[in-house]
Amino acid sequence: MSIQLEEVLKNQKGQINGEVGNDIHEENITQLVGFIVGDEEYAIPILNIQEIIKPIEYTRVPSTPEYVLGAFNLRGNVIPLIDLRKKFHLASRNQNNETRYIVMKEGENIAGFVIDKLTEAIRLKESQIEPAPETISREKGMISGIGKRADSILTILKVDMLLKRDF
Repeated sequence: MSIQLEEVLKNQKGQINGEVGNDIHEENITQLVGFIVGDEEYAIPILNIQEIIKPIEYTRVPSTPEYVLGAFNLRGNVIPLIDLRKKFHLASRNQNNETRYIVMKEGENIAGFVIDKLTEAIRLKESQIEPAPETISREKGMISGIGKRADSILTILKVDMLLKRDF
Protein backbone atom coordinates (compact mmCIF):
# COMPACT_ATOMS: atom_id res chain seq x y z
CA MET A 1 0.00 0.00 0.00
CA SER A 2 1.39 3.38 -0.97
CA ILE A 3 2.17 6.01 1.63
CA GLN A 4 -0.38 8.41 0.05
CA LEU A 5 -3.15 5.82 0.21
CA GLU A 6 -2.30 5.05 3.84
CA GLU A 7 -2.46 8.78 4.64
CA VAL A 8 -5.89 9.11 2.96
CA LEU A 9 -7.21 6.11 4.88
CA LYS A 10 -5.81 7.48 8.14
CA ASN A 11 -7.48 10.86 7.54
CA GLN A 12 -10.81 9.21 6.70
CA LYS A 13 -10.62 7.06 9.82
CA GLY A 14 -9.86 10.18 11.89
CA GLN A 15 -12.86 11.99 10.41
CA ILE A 16 -15.12 9.05 11.17
CA ASN A 17 -13.89 9.03 14.76
CA GLY A 18 -14.41 12.77 15.08
CA GLU A 19 -10.73 13.63 14.98
CA VAL A 20 -9.38 16.30 12.68
CA GLY A 21 -5.90 15.94 11.22
CA ASN A 22 -3.43 18.80 11.51
CA ASP A 23 -3.60 19.59 7.81
CA ILE A 24 -7.37 19.28 7.45
CA HIS A 25 -9.42 22.44 7.79
CA GLU A 26 -13.12 21.86 8.13
CA GLU A 27 -15.32 24.39 6.40
CA ASN A 28 -19.10 24.71 6.45
CA ILE A 29 -20.71 22.94 3.51
CA THR A 30 -23.94 24.17 1.93
CA GLN A 31 -26.04 21.50 0.27
CA LEU A 32 -28.09 22.69 -2.69
CA VAL A 33 -30.18 21.29 -5.51
CA GLY A 34 -29.42 22.68 -8.96
CA PHE A 35 -31.88 23.23 -11.76
CA ILE A 36 -32.14 24.96 -15.12
CA VAL A 37 -34.62 27.69 -16.07
CA GLY A 38 -34.03 29.08 -19.54
CA ASP A 39 -30.29 29.09 -20.15
CA GLU A 40 -29.25 29.64 -16.54
CA GLU A 41 -28.51 27.29 -13.67
CA TYR A 42 -30.00 28.09 -10.28
CA ALA A 43 -29.89 26.37 -6.92
CA ILE A 44 -31.80 26.34 -3.66
CA PRO A 45 -30.93 24.85 -0.28
CA ILE A 46 -31.82 21.18 -0.15
CA LEU A 47 -33.55 21.62 3.22
CA ASN A 48 -36.22 23.83 1.59
CA ILE A 49 -37.31 21.11 -0.81
CA GLN A 50 -40.35 19.08 0.17
CA GLU A 51 -40.21 17.00 -2.99
CA ILE A 52 -39.55 16.98 -6.72
CA ILE A 53 -42.20 15.50 -8.99
CA LYS A 54 -42.98 15.03 -12.65
CA PRO A 55 -45.65 17.42 -13.95
CA ILE A 56 -49.19 16.60 -12.91
CA GLU A 57 -52.56 18.10 -13.76
CA TYR A 58 -53.31 21.53 -12.28
CA THR A 59 -56.31 23.84 -12.20
CA ARG A 60 -56.08 27.43 -13.42
CA VAL A 61 -56.99 30.02 -10.79
CA PRO A 62 -58.55 33.26 -12.09
CA SER A 63 -57.33 36.74 -11.14
CA THR A 64 -53.73 35.71 -10.46
CA PRO A 65 -50.55 36.98 -12.11
CA GLU A 66 -49.55 35.35 -15.40
CA TYR A 67 -46.72 33.39 -13.75
CA VAL A 68 -49.17 31.63 -11.39
CA LEU A 69 -50.31 28.70 -13.50
CA GLY A 70 -52.88 27.57 -10.94
CA ALA A 71 -53.01 25.03 -8.15
CA PHE A 72 -52.55 21.28 -7.90
CA ASN A 73 -53.48 18.61 -5.39
CA LEU A 74 -50.55 16.85 -3.76
CA ARG A 75 -51.79 14.13 -1.40
CA GLY A 76 -54.73 16.19 -0.22
CA ASN A 77 -52.91 19.52 -0.05
CA VAL A 78 -53.75 22.26 -2.56
CA ILE A 79 -50.50 23.90 -3.62
CA PRO A 80 -50.04 26.95 -5.89
CA LEU A 81 -48.02 26.29 -9.06
CA ILE A 82 -45.65 29.00 -10.28
CA ASP A 83 -43.87 28.98 -13.64
CA LEU A 84 -40.33 30.23 -12.98
CA ARG A 85 -39.84 31.03 -16.68
CA LYS A 86 -42.71 33.51 -16.53
CA LYS A 87 -41.67 34.81 -13.10
CA PHE A 88 -38.18 35.51 -14.49
CA HIS A 89 -39.71 37.19 -17.60
CA LEU A 90 -38.51 34.50 -20.02
CA ALA A 91 -40.37 33.17 -23.05
CA SER A 92 -42.77 30.31 -22.34
CA ARG A 93 -41.85 26.79 -23.35
CA ASN A 94 -43.92 23.64 -23.60
CA GLN A 95 -43.29 21.12 -20.86
CA ASN A 96 -41.29 18.06 -21.89
CA ASN A 97 -39.90 14.89 -20.30
CA GLU A 98 -37.25 16.92 -18.41
CA THR A 99 -39.73 19.38 -16.88
CA ARG A 100 -40.20 18.99 -13.13
CA TYR A 101 -42.15 20.60 -10.31
CA ILE A 102 -40.06 21.47 -7.26
CA VAL A 103 -42.24 21.78 -4.17
CA MET A 104 -40.48 24.25 -1.87
CA LYS A 105 -41.31 25.15 1.69
CA GLU A 106 -40.21 27.63 4.30
CA GLY A 107 -42.12 27.57 7.54
CA GLU A 108 -45.82 27.43 6.68
CA ASN A 109 -45.32 28.73 3.11
CA ILE A 110 -45.33 26.13 0.37
CA ALA A 111 -45.55 26.27 -3.43
CA GLY A 112 -44.66 24.26 -6.50
CA PHE A 113 -42.36 25.72 -9.13
CA VAL A 114 -42.07 24.62 -12.75
CA ILE A 115 -38.44 24.20 -13.82
CA ASP A 116 -37.03 23.19 -17.20
CA LYS A 117 -34.58 20.58 -15.95
CA LEU A 118 -33.20 19.22 -12.70
CA THR A 119 -29.40 19.10 -12.69
CA GLU A 120 -27.77 17.68 -9.54
CA ALA A 121 -27.25 17.80 -5.83
CA ILE A 122 -24.48 20.32 -5.15
CA ARG A 123 -22.15 20.70 -2.18
CA LEU A 124 -20.36 24.03 -1.92
CA LYS A 125 -17.94 25.24 0.70
CA GLU A 126 -18.70 28.58 2.30
CA SER A 127 -15.67 30.05 0.52
CA GLN A 128 -17.21 29.10 -2.85
CA ILE A 129 -20.28 31.30 -2.30
CA GLU A 130 -20.11 35.03 -2.96
CA PRO A 131 -22.81 37.49 -1.84
CA ALA A 132 -25.35 38.80 -4.33
CA PRO A 133 -23.92 41.49 -6.64
CA GLU A 134 -24.02 45.08 -5.38
CA THR A 135 -26.44 46.06 -8.16
CA ILE A 136 -29.15 43.87 -6.66
CA SER A 137 -31.13 44.91 -3.61
CA ARG A 138 -30.14 42.35 -0.99
CA GLU A 139 -33.33 42.75 1.01
CA LYS A 140 -35.81 42.71 -1.87
CA GLY A 141 -33.92 40.59 -4.40
CA MET A 142 -34.32 36.88 -4.98
CA ILE A 143 -30.60 36.13 -5.08
CA SER A 144 -28.99 34.78 -1.94
CA GLY A 145 -25.54 34.40 -3.48
CA ILE A 146 -23.42 33.22 -6.39
CA GLY A 147 -21.88 29.76 -6.21
CA LYS A 148 -18.49 29.30 -7.85
CA ARG A 149 -17.54 25.93 -9.30
CA ALA A 150 -14.52 24.88 -11.33
CA ASP A 151 -16.35 25.08 -14.65
CA SER A 152 -19.32 27.38 -14.00
CA ILE A 153 -21.22 29.63 -11.63
CA LEU A 154 -24.77 29.26 -10.39
CA THR A 155 -27.26 31.63 -8.87
CA ILE A 156 -28.46 30.63 -5.41
CA LEU A 157 -32.02 31.79 -4.85
CA LYS A 158 -33.77 32.87 -1.65
CA VAL A 159 -36.63 30.46 -1.05
CA ASP A 160 -38.49 32.93 1.18
CA MET A 161 -38.57 35.48 -1.66
CA LEU A 162 -39.73 32.87 -4.18
CA LEU A 163 -42.54 31.89 -1.82
CA LYS A 164 -43.54 35.50 -1.09
CA ARG A 165 -47.16 35.95 -2.15
CA ASP A 166 -48.03 38.96 -4.22
CA PHE A 167 -51.30 37.52 -5.53
